[in-house]
Amino acid sequence: MNIVGKQAISVTLHSENLTWLRARAATSGVRSVSEMLDRLVTAARANGTAGPSRSVKGTIDLDPADPLLLEADAKVRATFEASIGRPLLVKEARSGYRKSRSRRGRA
Repeated sequence: MNIVGKQAISVTLHSENLTWLRARAATSGVRSVSEMLDRLVTAARANGTAGPSRSVKGTIDLDPADPLLLEADAKVRATFEASIGRPLLVKEARSGYRKSRSRRGRA
């Protein structure tokens, strides 16, 4: 038997998430919502599905001709200027107003 110390915490959830968690706990046969939450966190940690990575490492390609980024400011400015120089298509959303139905026969 593996005995691991547990610590009580307070968790604030949106009501829809709490309802889902309670239903999941009931259908999974666990003793409590706390146990269900503990199992979900354990599974997320084991599967590496705890959320998106917060690191940007490997997501940026540096120009091999400018590895020290000495020309970076000028290139970003040029890209920005080219972007705002393009025409922009603006389309307004349709109005939410609808003509009401006529009420015949009412005084």
